[in-house]
Amino acid sequence: MAEELLSFRAFQSSCPAGYEYGSELRGLREREFPRLRGITYLDHASSTLFPESLIKAFTDDLRNNVYGNPHSPNISSKLTYDTIEHVRYRILQHFHTTSEDYTVIFTSGCTAALKLVAEVFPWVPEGTEQPSSRFCYLTDNHTSVVGMRGITASMNVLSVPVKPKDKLLLEKDWLPDEEQNCMTPHLFSYPAQSNFSGTKYPLSWIRDIKSGKLCPVKIPGKWFVLLDAASYVSSSPLDLGVHQADFIPISFYKIFGFPTGLGALLVNNRIAPLLRKTYFGGGTAAAYLAGKDFYFPKKSIAERFEDGTVSFLDIIALKHGFDVLEKLTGGMEKIKQHTFALAHYTYTVLSTLKYANGAPVVRLYNDTNFSNADVQGPIINFNVLDESGEVIGFSQVEKMASLYNIHVRTGCFCNTGACQMHLGISDEDIQKNLQAGHVCGDDIDLIDGRPTGSVRISFGYMSSFEDAQTFLKFIIATRFSKSDAEIPFQSSATQLTTEPAPDDHSYFNDANKLSPRMHIADREHRNNPSGTERTVGWQPLESESEGLRAALSEVAVPNIKRGDKPITVTNIYLYPIKSCSAFEVTEWPVGNQGLLYDRNWMVVNQNGVCITQKQEPKLCLINPSIDLKQRIMVIQAEGMDPISVSIEENIGKETVIYESKVCSHRVKTYDCGERTAGWFSAFLGYPCRLIRQSPDRKNDMQHKNTKGLTCATSISLSLVNEAQYLLINAASILQLKEHVTARYRLKEPLEIEELIRRFRANIVISAPESFEEEEWAEISIGSLRFQVVGPCTRCQVICIDQQSGERNKEFLQSLSAARGKKTNFGIYLMNQPLRSSFPDILSVGSEVLPVLKENTEIQRPTFSEEKCSG
Repeated sequence: MAEELLSFRAFQSSCPAGYEYGSELRGLREREFPRLRGITYLDHASSTLFPESLIKAFTDDLRNNVYGNPHSPNISSKLTYDTIEHVRYRILQHFHTTSEDYTVIFTSGCTAALKLVAEVFPWVPEGTEQPSSRFCYLTDNHTSVVGMRGITASMNVLSVPVKPKDKLLLEKDWLPDEEQNCMTPHLFSYPAQSNFSGTKYPLSWIRDIKSGKLCPVKIPGKWFVLLDAASYVSSSPLDLGVHQADFIPISFYKIFGFPTGLGALLVNNRIAPLLRKTYFGGGTAAAYLAGKDFYFPKKSIAERFEDGTVSFLDIIALKHGFDVLEKLTGGMEKIKQHTFALAHYTYTVLSTLKYANGAPVVRLYNDTNFSNADVQGPIINFNVLDESGEVIGFSQVEKMASLYNIHVRTGCFCNTGACQMHLGISDEDIQKNLQAGHVCGDDIDLIDGRPTGSVRISFGYMSSFEDAQTFLKFIIATRFSKSDAEIPFQSSATQLTTEPAPDDHSYFNDANKLSPRMHIADREHRNNPSGTERTVGWQPLESESEGLRAALSEVAVPNIKRGDKPITVTNIYLYPIKSCSAFEVTEWPVGNQGLLYDRNWMVVNQNGVCITQKQEPKLCLINPSIDLKQRIMVIQAEGMDPISVSIEENIGKETVIYESKVCSHRVKTYDCGERTAGWFSAFLGYPCRLIRQSPDRKNDMQHKNTKGLTCATSISLSLVNEAQYLLINAASILQLKEHVTARYRLKEPLEIEELIRRFRANIVISAPESFEEEEWAEISIGSLRFQVVGPCTRCQVICIDQQSGERNKEFLQSLSAARGKKTNFGIYLMNQPLRSSFPDILSVGSEVLPVLKENTEIQRPTFSEEKCSG
């Protein structure tokens, strides 16, 4: 049943007239979007993708012409000015209007256009003799629209939110005759298409509100309409000859994919004379006095509002954008039908997916039934559910999708109003979530079991049936186990064919198999969990060891958890190069940033951006090791000659210090030279470099406490993401191993060593109980004290076999199922060293003394009861 429903024949029968240029799409994708090979891009509502012919035409234009500043009178500047004016004409032509009715004002984007409207609209503030203005907006509006109320509030103008379910008023039913001639200007803003759900709101509202037939609120005056068209025009035609809104903000990258940072405000010429502008920048003034308050604006409406020099080269790129788009697609109407066909099909299949118990697999957030392209755009918003109907967090779904090279968008999509409406999030919930640490754009997807956001997929003109099919197969593969012979579907009003047919279009790769590994007996692991030859990198003198033991005996130990069996350190790993292979030791010095030399280096691309295993799994095949005696780091990889790098920090004056970023944290670094850059570039197959954290302690990356660390001081970190150390429990690994083996019915159990290395911890311990480490507030290991700062939320890196670089997509899902829809595994530690003259070292075999949290209750995973479809 599932294979039939996902076949191309079923898709064709569900939209026989919609897949406008499907037969030619494969060739178009190969020619114009070769970078999409192996990638399923489903985030066109955020930004569509540019075709290669657009970039070629644009760069050829720049190579063949000299474009000067359009404010100059010379020949090259005149060419720029004339080209910009031609582009204005093309924009108006695209929206089926002319310069007689509209003016194109270039801005840095849709948001800048909206801000401009709020600043120049002829508001009448409260407290004047005439009735005051109102700024009214639909709550299903982008943040940038709602944010206009900040400007209106500063002008003493009231804002009035209107919910989509509220009906616009019939003005004739309430407005007295004596108030019908009031000319106080009001502004109503609504989206042509919701960027959250894809709902298309009636364009007829424009005419009805401007004519007085409808009214957003009961107040006399004249209403103007701002139509936020940014989402709508990316995949639908807009006829401003028919739907004459007063203001239409747009962003061009949503239509063409390039250029970014360029938008426009289309202003109806009838309101343009009423707009008020206080600031004037270069190019807007016909004349002004520097010493007196005298200014006379340019006559042209566009020039009056385009402060400074416009982004003229990007504007020139728009000409080629329109040309290429028309050539490749045949126009916006065909794009509309093509993208809607894909959304309609995907929605239909998603809405029919059921678990064996009849529960739906997804919860869809929509206002239409996806039956009409005039009321629904190519956007699908949803959350994935488990068999009991509980939401699986959007962050986990996004991580799993990334493993399949599927690009989706998650969160609230800069549309809190729609998110609240569809997810049932109250105003109080928003405030409570903020207090709980959740902010827009983070990965806190569930609070008290309730979702803070959702998952959104969206289609563009280069999207294909295979994209939709790949996404649907991903949902099925990650929600149903291999033991499910049939994927249940509920009957739908939209009938899809079930006639078997070969699917020549599918390029979905089945990745539902975990690679079997050689078995290591659990009893052997308890003696040597890693099964590897350890390196002794630090050997203190016997007298120093005796001194350490004496010092420890005098340390007062707080109340701790003591069980029948001692908890000991079984493995110590450091990772000299971020995201590269582990270096295992039996004893190692502790520095002020964690284990000495742990993540002191990282690999960056040609733009200086850090490369991790998320982008490049081959990094795990690079094996760095530290030789403390020779003061070098040796780097090895199969097929490459070893290379060494000095670990000394004697940077010369000629060394250039760079500022890099690790996650969102800034850090000072310096380059390790051409020889190492050549080595890494040769191994990875593209230009990259090795950089090291600067030894200037004033520039150490500082992390303020955000995870409950009680110490008031900042913590110095190396190139790690969250904390100085990461600790995992071998007992937790063993229980997870049993769950994965049972879940996928593996004939040969996974190797313990391979599982341990996936989690890339610094410290591995053997505790009597699995996951008991999550109960700890502090631990002591030898002379060292550590504070627990929170759990480690895992990403898709744990799906990479650290010995082969291969991805096993199911691993993250298995962890989530085992941990009750969470992906926590291991705990972060910060070091609080004792004041001692002896060097701090961390040693295998040391006893771990934990201090329990107060009033801690840990929810242990119920592996035995977990069903294999989760």
